[in-house]
Amino acid sequence: MAPHNDIVLFHYSFSPYARRITWYLALRGIDYAQCNQPPTLPREDINALGVKYRRIPIMSIGRDIYCDTRLILQKLEERFPSGALGAAQPEQKAIERLLEKWIIDGGIFSRASQLIPPEMPLLNDPKFTKDREDYTGRSWAKSDMIKNRPEALAHIRDAFYFLETTLLSDGREWILKTEKPSLADIEGTSSLVYPTRSVFIPPIWPFHWLLDLKGALPPSLISSTQYPKVFAWVERFKKAISTAKGSVPKPTTLKGAEAIKHVTQAEFSEPDGEVDGNDPLGLKEGDDVEVWPIDTGFRHRDRGRLVGLSLKEVVVTSQSKVGGKEVRIHHPRINFRISKVGTRAGEAGAKL
Repeated sequence: MAPHNDIVLFHYSFSPYARRITWYLALRGIDYAQCNQPPTLPREDINALGVKYRRIPIMSIGRDIYCDTRLILQKLEERFPSGALGAAQPEQKAIERLLEKWIIDGGIFSRASQLIPPEMPLLNDPKFTKDREDYTGRSWAKSDMIKNRPEALAHIRDAFYFLETTLLSDGREWILKTEKPSLADIEGTSSLVYPTRSVFIPPIWPFHWLLDLKGALPPSLISSTQYPKVFAWVERFKKAISTAKGSVPKPTTLKGAEAIKHVTQAEFSEPDGEVDGNDPLGLKEGDDVEVWPIDTGFRHRDRGRLVGLSLKEVVVTSQSKVGGKEVRIHHPRINFRISKVGTRAGEAGAKL
């Protein structure tokens, strides 16, 4: 197998979404390389690969480039099936999937990001706030953050209450009653633990994020007193991640030029895909299309030749700006729009 499994993760260290992937890789003991990116645009390394998608992280395996953490986790589970963290039983799979949708599509992470304390230096950085306005499509002015804070707190407190009184109410250590953290726990904890330098995170990941973010949660509303099971769950997860990271080699860090060279000189990691002839969009292989997310980062679109379309993903080709090599960009279907170039909104092939 190629060095570091031919995987390059493009991210920045305090991205909550990137932590979903680095946590997963640590828990699985999967070797990989990383290429550190700036927290704001431009990201010249990613642009050099011919990718317009603006969200972090992205992951390359050979010349296949994967966007969105949900698709990245799916691909890693498929590529490394032995020891996979995903649920095996239909009922557990349903809980795992619903938690993912609750955190990302249900607004938990979006609300968590509104609880960044207004005194944080990042909110006084015009470059950062302008970048996040481009990313989210909403104001990041300090006055608006303060105004929206009470509503966000009510939303997040309800999320703590939900976990405390349902999935964690029986004292289980992990969401699916497993012996170690599973994908369901990664989905559940990320927004609760937010390091002091972080900007965003999604159910352990948003909670994990918030609990580490000093000043985000007033103890009178949300603390280990009111929600002891949720706080204990997050602490267990933090210890599990720390132990996992201590038992595996650190990822290889590549400079931008090294990462670009590695990707463009590699082979494709997946066989040629197919375009579903029964897909409701009515698109055909070879169509010139644009693909972009419709929730955040929607001002940045990847355009290319359609080479794959299924229930779960869309794949287009692009050309790297360095070396002129063809790459394949993979996007998930959910909350992404696919538009045939030259087609007006509302016509066949114009939207998901």
